[in-house]
Amino acid sequence: MIGATSLALVRGRPILALAGLAWMFLISFIFAVRANAMQPVCGFHSREIAALTIARAGLLCTDEPVGGTCSLENGETGDGVTVENRRALRPKLIVIGFMGGNVSAGNLVHREALLTRKLQADYPDSIHAAIFANRHGDRALRSVLQLLDQDGDGHLSDEEKRAARIVIFGHSWGASQTITLADRLNRLGIPVLLTVQVDSVQKRNQNDARIPPNVQEAVNFYQTEGMLRGRSLIVASDPTKTMVLGNFESSYRQKPVSCVGYPWYARAFMRPHIMIENDPLVWERIEALILEKVS
Repeated sequence: MIGATSLALVRGRPILALAGLAWMFLISFIFAVRANAMQPVCGFHSREIAALTIARAGLLCTDEPVGGTCSLENGETGDGVTVENRRALRPKLIVIGFMGGNVSAGNLVHREALLTRKLQADYPDSIHAAIFANRHGDRALRSVLQLLDQDGDGHLSDEEKRAARIVIFGHSWGASQTITLADRLNRLGIPVLLTVQVDSVQKRNQNDARIPPNVQEAVNFYQTEGMLRGRSLIVASDPTKTMVLGNFESSYRQKPVSCVGYPWYARAFMRPHIMIENDPLVWERIEALILEKVS
């Protein structure tokens, strides 16, 4: 910001003109930051979540650096075993995460990547977690379809689709991509156990407000205190098929969370948006919801 003293010292430029330029600079920065969607760490208060108990099981893999790697060449699965051997293994829960903004999947400053790594490390026999940049929706879909194709014939049978046990989550643009992936799976007749949106910011040509009917449960965490605010309400396209567990608001006015490690412009212009992204209480609840889906 340019102080009043600095403005007075600038020769040959009217104060109003400089103030206008400063305002334009601020607005430009806000939109640039929004496009980049950088995110740090801060606090949360909400009601406890009562989730349904649903049959659990699933599979997962990723071609991103955090989580596992996925290779189906020569009859191998992402775990390096043959397709025949995979049939004999207890299926794993598929957990797909999406980063916000233009953040890469390997950025361990962000809670999405940290949760994915934790799930993979703590539950290797029951969960296969994968994290993707939100621009890599096609890559995430491809990985899911490969994992569900248990006989490796390149085609999903009705039985393989019914066996799908998938959880999808994300922050900001990643939350928008979460619902887009769920909708693409819906068009293919593939069920999703749970979607989780954290301060969802709708991407162009996407709809992050309506949950497709293949999703059994959905939950939304948001805040309304910053310049960049998440969607406050999600609804089920078909309430008879999807239970919205809640739209839970977070507040950081009284108990902010540290934003150390994030760019100054993120802390200055979108602090609450990045606070909820790294709020440990929010992510503890998300982790608990995911673990409910483990068989």
